[in-house]
Amino acid sequence: MRTMNDDLNIHLLACPTAARLARTLITRRITQWGYVHRLDDVLLVASELITNASKAAPNSRIKLRLNHNNQGIFISVWDSSEALPQARPVTELTPEALDASTNDWDNGGGWGLPLVEALSSACGHHPTDSGGKWIWATLEA
Repeated sequence: MRTMNDDLNIHLLACPTAARLARTLITRRITQWGYVHRLDDVLLVASELITNASKAAPNSRIKLRLNHNNQGIFISVWDSSEALPQARPVTELTPEALDASTNDWDNGGGWGLPLVEALSSACGHHPTDSGGKWIWATLEA
């Protein structure tokens, strides 16, 4: 049964460590809610949304909301950028794409938004009147 004030609503600094901190807090909350069977998917989706927000509005404030109801788990992330999320072309994973040199360390990218779409029962984005946008995903409980 859901109790009042058990949602997770936090502000984070949009930086490379934001997703790591959020994963720690999300793990505790998902465990409290009894949704441990969905933890890996929730952590992956939240990490992707937070990372994208951090890249869209670096060194600014971003917001994370995590809540649930009988229909599922709802993850939303706000950032101050007006730019809408766009999937990058997915890079085929080959031995060359896994090159760990400084110039090519992230050539295996482009999977973030397709993963969010695949793991979510619904996802999307909407601008806010005060600027910026919310990006959200719902996962079945």
